[in-house]
Parts: sequence; structure tokens; C-alpha cells
Amino acid sequence: MDTKAYANYLHISPRKIRLVVDVVRGLRVADALNRLQFVNKRASLPFMKLVRSAIANAEHNFELDKDNLYIKEVRVDEAPTLKRWLPRAHGRATTIRKRMSNVSLTLGEVQESGKKQSKQQVLEAPVKLSELQSGKKASGQAKADEHEAAEDKGKEIKEHGHDAGKRGFANRMFRRKSG
Repeated sequence: MDTKAYANYLHISPRKIRLVVDVVRGLRVADALNRLQFVNKRASLPFMKLVRSAIANAEHNFELDKDNLYIKEVRVDEAPTLKRWLPRAHGRATTIRKRMSNVSLTLGEVQESGKKQSKQQVLEAPVKLSELQSGKKASGQAKADEHEAAEDKGKEIKEHGHDAGKRGFANRMFRRKSG
């Protein structure tokens, strides 16, 4: 069973990430994580996080054993490039391309466990219509009470707002920045 994980829009160029990825391609997961700890590149931390995410996907979704996993495939693709400008002499400007990358990781099993599907989620029992209708009647009475309370509150606001209406006319008539 293959497990996948993705890291999209990493703010590291694909060329630099491929240096790290080539170190661990095809290794068992434990060996790969061990090697990534000692690679002195900035891309090693996000890639290590991606490997851990793929392991968690395999353990949670497919109930696979961590010791039976290896890095089957890693693809490092280009993501959209941010274009920035750097001022130069004589009024010129040069472009700076801040490259990003999309990394997709596939983990495979060393020895097939025979599991082909993800764990099934437990669904709740369906609700009967008769239960819904009886619930609506009870909730309908509660809604009527809420509606009455809202109307009372609205009256209070209108009474309060009536005094403020006189001042509103003055504010409309004599604006601060008028002519």
C-alpha cells in the first residue's frame, strides 16, 4: 500500500531541495530520518517534516507498521516563482526570482501487508423523520419565545435610538470637512 504526503509552495528552490532528497531516495524510513538529521542544508528540516507526515498518514489511515516503510518515490517540482526587483546603477533594475517548490513523497511497504483500503469511519445511525418532526415542534415553541424576546429588545433599542436621532441630524448637516 502506497502512502502519499505533499509539501506545496516551499520557499526553497527545487535545485537545493533535490540535493537533500537524493541523499535519502530509496532508503527505509528510519534510516532516512537518521541521515536527514545530519545533512547540513536548510531544506533538510522541511523534508524531514514531510517524511514524518507521510509516516503518520500510513500509521493512521492504513494502520501500517513504521518499520516496514521505505521511500518509494520523491518528486520535486517547480512551484510559481515570485518575481522581485533590485535597483541597479543608471536607473536600471534587475529581477530576482524567488523560486518555490512542490514536493510529493510516496512511501511503500518493504513487505506487502495485504492492506489495500483505508480504515472505515464509523457512521452514526440515521435519524428517523418522526423523531425530527417531534423535535421541530418542541424547537418551534422555543423559537417563538426567542422571537418575542428579540422584539422586546428591538423596542428598547428604538426608544434609545430616538434621542440619538436629533443629534444625527446635526452631524449630517454640519460635517467636519464641509466647505
